[in-house]
Amino acid sequence: MKKLMFGDKTYSRWLILLIDQIIIIWTLFMSFLLINKFEYTQLFYINTFIYIGLYSLVSVGVFMSMRIHTGIIRYSNTQDIIRIFMAVLLTNFVFAIVIKVCSVLHFYAPSKWVPEVLIMNFFVSSSLLIILRVVVKSLFVFIRALEPTEKKENILIYGSGSDSILVKKALEGSQGNALNVIAFVDDNEDKLNKYIEQKKVYHSKSIETLRNKFNISKVLFVSDDLNVNGKKSTLDKCIELGIKVVTVPQSNKWLYGKLTPNQIKDLKIEDLLDREPIVLTKSNILREMVGKRILITGAAGSIGSEIVRQIVNFNPEFVVLCDQAETPLHDLQLEIEDDFPHAKTHVVMANIQNRSRMKAIFDEYHPQIIFHAAAYKHVPMMENNPSEAILTNVLGTKNLSDLAIESGVEKFIMISTDKAVRPTNIMGASKRLAEMYIQSLNNDRALSISSDQVEQVDAKVENRTKFITTRFGNVLGSNGSVIPRFKAQIERGGPVTVTHPEITRYFMTIPESVQLVLEAAAMGNGGEIYIFDMGEPVKIVDLATNMIKLAGLSPDKDIKIIFTGLRPGEKLYEELLLVEEQIIATYHPKIKISKTISLSIRYVQEVIEELLFLNNLNNDYAMVKKMKEIIPDYKSKNSRYEKIDYYIIN
Repeated sequence: MKKLMFGDKTYSRWLILLIDQIIIIWTLFMSFLLINKFEYTQLFYINTFIYIGLYSLVSVGVFMSMRIHTGIIRYSNTQDIIRIFMAVLLTNFVFAIVIKVCSVLHFYAPSKWVPEVLIMNFFVSSSLLIILRVVVKSLFVFIRALEPTEKKENILIYGSGSDSILVKKALEGSQGNALNVIAFVDDNEDKLNKYIEQKKVYHSKSIETLRNKFNISKVLFVSDDLNVNGKKSTLDKCIELGIKVVTVPQSNKWLYGKLTPNQIKDLKIEDLLDREPIVLTKSNILREMVGKRILITGAAGSIGSEIVRQIVNFNPEFVVLCDQAETPLHDLQLEIEDDFPHAKTHVVMANIQNRSRMKAIFDEYHPQIIFHAAAYKHVPMMENNPSEAILTNVLGTKNLSDLAIESGVEKFIMISTDKAVRPTNIMGASKRLAEMYIQSLNNDRALSISSDQVEQVDAKVENRTKFITTRFGNVLGSNGSVIPRFKAQIERGGPVTVTHPEITRYFMTIPESVQLVLEAAAMGNGGEIYIFDMGEPVKIVDLATNMIKLAGLSPDKDIKIIFTGLRPGEKLYEELLLVEEQIIATYHPKIKISKTISLSIRYVQEVIEELLFLNNLNNDYAMVKKMKEIIPDYKSKNSRYEKIDYYIIN
């Protein structure tokens, strides 16, 4: 019987309609008898049965038009109760009109049909219909609670607003849910110690007490803005106590209006490092990008792919996605086709070291704006392969910028790094050289460059291209970055490896960094190095500790943190600015301009040619020595090239 009445099966909507109509007709009879003091003889008048039949027809029509019978009773809510009230009210109102019409036709109703019977019937029938749904829903919940199930985790929900209440209802109404909501926690003094949906609202300071009393394992946050003061302090408290934090999106982002289990996610370290949202001057960006032909190198990388995602929203003529990594580029192509079906894109595979191949791309697509994100970025890898760092980061940049001038490109935006400031490694030094070349191109408006790679014919070309450099630190979650590595190590059970207890880095989210790149591209007039506000530097060991706590584990107890020593070329602290650089403010508070001491394009061309010549000789030490001569503040750290610094000094 229990399985028949309260199983997973949902009964026919026609059965629900029949039950509703039986209740309504029965209450109509009872109301008639009560109003007529149980003078039941009037029930046998032919007019009475005709009017009851008319009332039933009106009721069926109203209930079907309002789809009252289509709801699943066990999931009834406040909106369903309101709809029942409205349906019964409308039924009685329409029936009153029917009686009025019939009286005009001299087809009189029995005594006291209107208004006494209808008024009483409205209150009684609507009450019974609502009680039916409340009882069925309560019995269903009660029976389900008696069934043997897996032990549920006790959780708290932060906040007591509409979204938090909807989350609570969704969790309690979903089958297979493994979370048991104990209470709400909030910082709103007006709601403290009150009850919402039979759950008490506690102050967020009570989390530790609630954890000990109810064995709380998780606190759930609606992830609209995790940086609100109260919410941020509660997050920090949860991490400190080792309580796991999970998030759900706002209700307007639920799939088909329902909360699904896969939308409940563990809090990511990126969420804790997020800062205030960036306010873009979208009109400026739109003016620069709309209707333009745009080339993005390194399009399949972390930064490049995000530039693609954001650029296609500004309605360019088309976007050329250029990369040499086959699988990531293919994945990006599929993503764009799925998520941006109306975007006009061209996917090309090419290595920026190959000038003739890049020239063919320029000749075919005639780009007006270039975002140059292609680069080798991993410090230890480039320390062991300096030749490739030079060929891609320096020669590749030179190829693209020279072709940009030849092709009359309007703007060339290069993505640089904080490691180019007082570099301690090959990668940073190679990016610094690329910065120097890019910036020097704005000095001389008539440049002597190779116009034909085969014949090597020099030609004077007027430089109309605005070269812009953007410089920022690490981006959260980029390919090969520290956060995915720590996550994998934690999932394996540790240990988590940190190079040094004092090492710090600046961090920025990928979307945030790309937003600033686009803003800088819109405001740039050529020759600038734009520096982004990276916030406060983060100690990597603190990052590792918080990631372990977010996983619900204890650092050094469940997961060990070990220090492995600085890697080749790695330094403790990153910088965004050289001592001799001057900072100039812009209209955007998060973007500053660095004005460096400009070098002659002739000089930069000559030293790069010498460097490339040494590169062809496969003599790493001679090449690195030359880089140190070009960049006097390039001092190797924890590297085999440190001895070159010793010889230069002595």
